[in-house]
Amino acid sequence: MQPTIVEKKQVLVVDDEPNLRRVLAALIERDGHEVHAAEHGEAALEFLREHHVDLVVTDLRMPRVDGMELFSQVSRSSPGLPVIILTAHGTVDGAVEALKKGAFDYLTKPFDQAEIRNVVKKALRTRELDQADATFEGDKSGPFARHGIIGDSDRILAVYAILDKVADTPTTVLVTGESGTGKELVARALHENSSRRDKPFIKVNCAAIPKDLMESELFGYERGAFTGAVTSKPGRFELAAGGTLFLDEIGEIPVEMQVKLLRVLQEGEFERVGGVKTLKVDVRLVAATNRELRREIERGAFRDDLYYRLNVVPIVLPALRERAHDIPLLVDAFLGKFNARLKKHVTSVDAEAMQRLISYAWPGNIRELENVMERAVLFSDGARITERDLSPDVRGGASTRPPPMVDPSSDGLKEQVKAATSRLERQIIERALDQTSGNVTHAARLLKISRKGLQLKMKELGLREPTSGGRAHDDGEEDA
Repeated sequence: MQPTIVEKKQVLVVDDEPNLRRVLAALIERDGHEVHAAEHGEAALEFLREHHVDLVVTDLRMPRVDGMELFSQVSRSSPGLPVIILTAHGTVDGAVEALKKGAFDYLTKPFDQAEIRNVVKKALRTRELDQADATFEGDKSGPFARHGIIGDSDRILAVYAILDKVADTPTTVLVTGESGTGKELVARALHENSSRRDKPFIKVNCAAIPKDLMESELFGYERGAFTGAVTSKPGRFELAAGGTLFLDEIGEIPVEMQVKLLRVLQEGEFERVGGVKTLKVDVRLVAATNRELRREIERGAFRDDLYYRLNVVPIVLPALRERAHDIPLLVDAFLGKFNARLKKHVTSVDAEAMQRLISYAWPGNIRELENVMERAVLFSDGARITERDLSPDVRGGASTRPPPMVDPSSDGLKEQVKAATSRLERQIIERALDQTSGNVTHAARLLKISRKGLQLKMKELGLREPTSGGRAHDDGEEDA
């Protein structure tokens, strides 16, 4: 049997002190990661433009581009890339502010070696877990997108209805669903559509935190509370004050910690580890899990009183195989995303390829579909994705999951595929017409088809409008 090859994680260390860069690199490399170094934020941004990185560790105070500006630019260009801030005692407030804006964590200088290795491990583990779930946010202005979520199937319309009712309330929400169904998107939608939208949105992936560090992660600690606690540090509840705390994979929290979590949910108060002062906090909690918590209760791994306190408003996200009706909409969104990223001009998916996409069972849900579409756009030689551009799993229908339900009507799946393809073509043409202010000739050029071909397709789809007063019009040019 051949040995398993483990790909090294890529870590970028940014600091203007050469000795500190060397020490950090040696510590992080000790755990098997590959470390790259930059002496200031500007050099770091240049490196990030050309290389893949799994984690950034940066000093806060640096010449040219400082750590805060580096974090801001990374957040815009690479959402989800964790950033750890290094700070001196006198600039802790700046680091705390970065955490409230989405930085992963901060460490104070001089730092404890064990602490920095633990934080790096936690950040990389969180990144790995995040990549197993759906992070794609759709076009919020699209006709089938709301709250950054794409779909118009009955199951998704039901999710929209719940979001509309509970977003701007303090009520606790429990989001359940398989990995890759978009639980974080729902949590963010709840936050961004509430009056708390200008306050912090703090996310904690409970599966990435060692059980013995869970309490200090959530509630913070006082100086001297344990070995390595060289200064006091706020926990995630404090950081989320006035905003939203998203506890992902909440089923991973140890039973002994669940009592303390229940208290803060009921009373809105807690103490830091090693502290005696009771702190009050106003936080809206959203929890998520891919586990069946009722089964966890039966085997004694989850408290029933905590479950009932979390499950005030349940939101169940369907697996992608249960909402196959939405696949053409998601495919269209991914085409736009990867055309821009890969500088391609793929405009559609042919009927055979779409049939494969709809009939595949998608064990990895939306995340898997996103990866399949990125590969398909990359490998496509023309303007249309064909079956040969899809991954072998999708072409072969390989999956451990049951297939989606097929319409039992006489036309069956073939008619579903035909309707889905027509809907996708209609959306693409409407988008091209919108971008060209209804000019059919310019829209045809954008879609890389002849004007006559576009006119015929518009007529077939019922999009042809009168030239007077209608949206679509010609400018009198003939096809080349």
